[in-house]
Amino acid sequence: MTRELEVYVVLTDTGTLFTRTIKWFTKDPLNHASIAFDSGLNEVYSFGRKNPQNPFFAGFVRENMRGQLFAEARCALYRCRIQPAAYAKMRGVIAEMERNRELYRYNLIGVIGLLFNTRIIKRDYAYFCSEFVASVFEKSGVHLVNKSSFLVTPGDLENTSKLELVYEGRLQDLLDKCINEEAGKRLA
Repeated sequence: MTRELEVYVVLTDTGTLFTRTIKWFTKDPLNHASIAFDSGLNEVYSFGRKNPQNPFFAGFVRENMRGQLFAEARCALYRCRIQPAAYAKMRGVIAEMERNRELYRYNLIGVIGLLFNTRIIKRDYAYFCSEFVASVFEKSGVHLVNKSSFLVTPGDLENTSKLELVYEGRLQDLLDKCINEEAGKRLA
């Protein structure tokens, strides 16, 4: 039997004006979604701010969960166990996006359509955060929710049975816990 590998979905609430606006519409407590390849959140990808100080310059990003934007964030960490072939596909999708990161834009029009439960226009190379997460899983052969990725909200990800809740609370507490566990392993 092939050993399954773990991928994580991170949902956060950074408290920014944009997040508060989305929260007002969705009523979901956590409104930003990311994919992580480790539970310590050292390798995290999403569609969001390229510069934490500028919400209008956004696209494909490797997120720094220890940066200022996430300093006061609340989060939920979910685990998804997948087959090695799906994991390899997922890594390939992310690697391709990294190589071509200048092509990718934030899909603000998609967010507006999401608020009305419809796709306004199909945009190549443009995603909003939860659309990105659902799409990467889909392209890897893993369907997290039973709807098109352009209609997936962070709340949909929170409520799917395909993800297992690992942690919920302050992001900084999770990161501190991971640092302490790593230090304990090195001392053992």
